[in-house]
Amino acid sequence: MTPQEILASFPGKHVVVVGDVMLDEFVHGDVSRISPEAPVPVIEVRERVRTPGGAANAAANVVSLGGRATLLGVIGDDTAGGALIDALTARGIDATHLTVDDSRPTTQKSRIIARGQQIVRMDAESRAALSPAIEAALIAAIRSMHADAVIVSDYAKGTVTEAVAQAAIHALGVPVVVDPKGRDFRKYRGATVITPNTSELEAASGQSAHEADDIVRVGSMLLPLLEGGALLVTRGPHGMTLLEPSRPPFHLPTMARTVYDVTGAGDTVVGTLALALTTGASLRDVLELASRAAGVVVGKAGTATVTPEELA
Repeated sequence: MTPQEILASFPGKHVVVVGDVMLDEFVHGDVSRISPEAPVPVIEVRERVRTPGGAANAAANVVSLGGRATLLGVIGDDTAGGALIDALTARGIDATHLTVDDSRPTTQKSRIIARGQQIVRMDAESRAALSPAIEAALIAAIRSMHADAVIVSDYAKGTVTEAVAQAAIHALGVPVVVDPKGRDFRKYRGATVITPNTSELEAASGQSAHEADDIVRVGSMLLPLLEGGALLVTRGPHGMTLLEPSRPPFHLPTMARTVYDVTGAGDTVVGTLALALTTGASLRDVLELASRAAGVVVGKAGTATVTPEELA
């Protein structure tokens, strides 16, 4: 299939997204003076923008490309959780299956921005593993789903335990794309493809992997842990490298024209890949589409998505 044919097949495809959901807040303001209380700038707030982040941004990318997204994850019983549900609903994302855990806060990242420059970021979160009861509720929700593809979006905030990952990978019998974190990729075994960046690849292997040859060597060491799955290493301005069992490495150069902000680019890659794999096309056939989608979104400020028109 051509990239155009793959893109044309996206509308109506249903993707279940499992992972660490977040609320991204961007506080924009102006700086004209220094505080008399401490040597810090005073931000006069002009605007607050709240958008889905983390796994929620992966779901937002699925919807912006024409697919349907159901989001499964954990939020707190708090104001941020309510704001996140509102933001998801406004974008047409099914948030009705989110699990509420009143023992932890909704993950929120607040960025203070003045004159286009990020001054500071404030995070409110818990990285503790889920309680057995919450984990069981999340796994039950996964097993109740029907979908054309699954995304596992792991930001190491505690939601994607090994049991949750394995349920998401094996319960529905569809292509599974994983955005991984952590040192042990074995918990993603059986996935169709996992998409670490170079830093995540180094963290999982304990080895340096800056050059293409190093990435192939290190990635080939980790590949057997996936039990048949593929490894797609996203390399920023150097493009992507795909490693599949019993096949030679495949390198794809970057499709980005301008890089303004890389926030959420990985979410765009996994959203595009998941939709594209519902067509039955091979990973090599869909990589150009995913790379071009990332190339569009890094030219935007903040947590962003890509549309079919932009991709076309």
